[in-house]
Amino acid sequence: MTRRIPAVFMRGGSSKGVMFLARDLPDDRATRDALLLRVLGSPDPYGRQLDGMGGGLSSVSKAALIAPSTRADADVDFTFAQVAVDRPVVDYGATCGNLASAVGPFAIDRGLVPAPDDGEVCVRIFLTNTSQICHATFAVAGGEPVEHGDFAIAGVAGTGGCIRMDFLDPGGSVCLALLPTGNPTDEIDLPGDGRFTVSLVDATNPVVFVDARAVGGSVTASPTEIERDGRLMALLDRLRRAGGVRMGLGRSPEEVGLANPKIAMVGPPADFETIGGERLAADAAEISVRIISMEKCHRAVTLTGAMCVAVATRLVGSVPHALARASSADIRVANPSGVLPVSAVVQRTPDGWQAISARVYRTARRLMVGEVFAGP
Repeated sequence: MTRRIPAVFMRGGSSKGVMFLARDLPDDRATRDALLLRVLGSPDPYGRQLDGMGGGLSSVSKAALIAPSTRADADVDFTFAQVAVDRPVVDYGATCGNLASAVGPFAIDRGLVPAPDDGEVCVRIFLTNTSQICHATFAVAGGEPVEHGDFAIAGVAGTGGCIRMDFLDPGGSVCLALLPTGNPTDEIDLPGDGRFTVSLVDATNPVVFVDARAVGGSVTASPTEIERDGRLMALLDRLRRAGGVRMGLGRSPEEVGLANPKIAMVGPPADFETIGGERLAADAAEISVRIISMEKCHRAVTLTGAMCVAVATRLVGSVPHALARASSADIRVANPSGVLPVSAVVQRTPDGWQAISARVYRTARRLMVGEVFAGP
């Protein structure tokens, strides 16, 4: 018999994913992972996931497991599953800020959190992958999330209802500290490739930051151009894995997972053309970034990556701080899809740097409510 499982297919920010009530999925991880691979259509050697709900890119090959929370400071628990496109891998090592923006509306829609008939609601989300708290605040009308509005975000056509996402105390999400090595910069030697200055920062998700020029890359190049450069992609992966060892995410480069850390090429703001064909001037942003996620160059920027960028630009002495245009307001992060404003509050204490919060604004929309077919 074909297995049918209740699910909601949603866009959250610049990602899409299949959203489940955790109670509807198997508790055994191996069984659950096999089911998620089947639902998303992985592994697909053709890279298209035609036999599933995925779309052939890491940003649209995702799943979310939502459950009522037993924590006093949260309403729901959100477990993020990153499903690889071309291999049988389901990675839980990171969270997804974009898909997290769909969790609040999903929780209201599924009756997990009560909402007023009209007004504003705040859904407190516990991110189980990183043991952090996020508050999603948005409007409701007639007891349902307001999905339509005039708020636009880079990388998503059209407009929607605004969702304010506040990530509290985002430092040390996976590693032991905001600066896992205690240093704003570190030197990494890669035999045969050279010596590189990097910043290893963990805010909402761990990221290895490197000046794009140091690796022969460009922060104005398109994701396709970057992925076609085999030398650059191989170098970035070597650097990412070496940084992951320094951050305590593996005892050897081979043990460092696909999802974390991410690696970001950063540079000063510059004129560039978005993948949508829009020309943007350098003065539209404080910093430019091209971020690698699941061994692919992200078509926008991972939301957690953008928040980590914003936090890192506030850390005096870091690579992003040295390259960014100074700003006392939002950090506008230029990426292949446009510009993403991020608010980051950071302070220096006697014990070192501390990230107080990071704030972004997203939209989300239900695309389908029904059942997925997961095979026998």
